[in-house]
Amino acid sequence: MDNSAPSLLSLGLERLGVSLTGDAQARLLAYADELLKWNEKVSLTAITRTDEVVDKHLIDSLAVLPEIQGATHLLDLGAGAGLPGIPLAIALPGLRATLVDAVSKKVSFMKTGAVKGGVADRVKAIHARAEGRPEKEGLPQVDLVISRAFMDVGPFLQLARAYLAPGGKVVTMMGQTPPAETLAAHAAAAGLELVSRRTFTLPHSGDPRGVAVFHVKR
Repeated sequence: MDNSAPSLLSLGLERLGVSLTGDAQARLLAYADELLKWNEKVSLTAITRTDEVVDKHLIDSLAVLPEIQGATHLLDLGAGAGLPGIPLAIALPGLRATLVDAVSKKVSFMKTGAVKGGVADRVKAIHARAEGRPEKEGLPQVDLVISRAFMDVGPFLQLARAYLAPGGKVVTMMGQTPPAETLAAHAAAAGLELVSRRTFTLPHSGDPRGVAVFHVKR
């Protein structure tokens, strides 16, 4: 990334209303820089311009911080290059994260990316195909399951529920956000209920984003 990255990140965080230490911001950029280095040899992301990496990877991941406050262990299904799990772990020092992907090269990168981001002691990357059988797959049940456009909302909610510990929640990150009525219907089919739905735009590109939170139906 070029020299504009620190200022772009700082401005983007300010526009989001997110406050991070200088050290955390430096570790986010170190992680993103490593992502681009790997991407030259291994296809991990189609986004390579500095402004887009900051906006559509780092800022996009951190925009859901309000929805994950209070979580202690995050499970990122279909984590790809570690997004949003690694940036969220960098931003929240008390958060553990388990990152799962079925592509081994992506898991290899996530392990290196966690080291570059200074969170290797709290982030575990696992090569597995999540099919809703946590014990067989060696995956934990956690208090927060999250994905960033991993699959359509309905199937994802069906899958994610299997990994929820009692009292846990599911967070979905979306580009185009379905109406609340549609989300509520998907949730009911999975034995969940819609708790919140929020839409926003990324600060630099203006691209639309959405996030929804679901709990186990009481």
